[in-house]
Amino acid sequence: MSQVFKSPAAYVQGRGVAEEIGTHAASLGEHALLLADEIVLGLVEDEVLDSLEDAGLEASSVEFQGEASEAEVDRISEIVRDRGADIVIGAGGGKALDTAKAVRENLEDGAMVSMPTVASTDAPTSALSVIYSEHGEFEEYWFYNEHPDLVLVDTDVVSDAPTRFFRSGIADGLATWFEADATYRSDGDNVVGGKPTRAGHRLARLCYETLREHGRSAVDAVERDAVTESVEAVTEANTLLSGLGFESGGLAAAHSVHNGLTQLEATHDATHGEKVNIGTITQLVLEGRDDEFIEDYVEFSREIGLPTALSDIGLDDPTDEQLDIVAEAACDPEETIHNQPFEVTPPMVRDALKTVDEIAGRVR
Repeated sequence: MSQVFKSPAAYVQGRGVAEEIGTHAASLGEHALLLADEIVLGLVEDEVLDSLEDAGLEASSVEFQGEASEAEVDRISEIVRDRGADIVIGAGGGKALDTAKAVRENLEDGAMVSMPTVASTDAPTSALSVIYSEHGEFEEYWFYNEHPDLVLVDTDVVSDAPTRFFRSGIADGLATWFEADATYRSDGDNVVGGKPTRAGHRLARLCYETLREHGRSAVDAVERDAVTESVEAVTEANTLLSGLGFESGGLAAAHSVHNGLTQLEATHDATHGEKVNIGTITQLVLEGRDDEFIEDYVEFSREIGLPTALSDIGLDDPTDEQLDIVAEAACDPEETIHNQPFEVTPPMVRDALKTVDEIAGRVR
């Protein structure tokens, strides 16, 4: 199999760039539909629609109902057809963007713009959607041939969002390196249908290095709704570097454990990145990383406010039966955990999760 690297057509990041969206999207179509939840519409709807109309585009909006489910994709697709829109702009977090990508797939010759208002996941740049049930359980990945035509990230908006989402994006980004490296070592397949490229591998490493170098000060700035060079660096790492790194580098155990954790209702209040961080520590345990390395990762996670124990994501004193449910789902034959450079079985995952909890209790 050949090596494959793919990416969005354009990436724009900076303070106040939401006001420029019309300039960047004008060549993509004639009628843009903005998809966002009620809160995000309140934040960006007026300036986005005004910018689009000033650029000569017809523009309208529709409220996202909160879950990236097949039913929601079908509902929004029908609205897009009724209005004759040929550009879908997803604004908000990963689920709104993933829904917009799925809707674009239902259009003929349509374009898609990712406008993350939180730097919480690496979803904005990718050519896939994570599809959940209407109750929030992970169901499957939907893969597409086309990436977003434009990714636009306004760091003023990102810094004003709750810091929890920013931290969550750091967790998702930190996992990128460990998963891409595992895939590279195992000669596994990346997410875009080929073997990892050196570029994908190195971008994943750069993502990790950037987050370790700038993560603490960036979180401090976002706590005060401030935009600094560290906030710009971490936003780029959370969004662009992590997105390119995971797609062209590959996924492994961390995201499979996340998917397993979604099967337990108790974890549904935890963000994607928060569950991924538990998955990353689980992957480090599975790989037999030395004590000093794992403890350093746990300490850094704590310093920036990320979960390190199962109780931090809603699982207080989980039973073996609950952990078996997580482990079985994580080891599904279609899961990316099989990109680890060794065979992984459900008992291994269950015992690694137990060990994660023990390490979290010891490292203070």
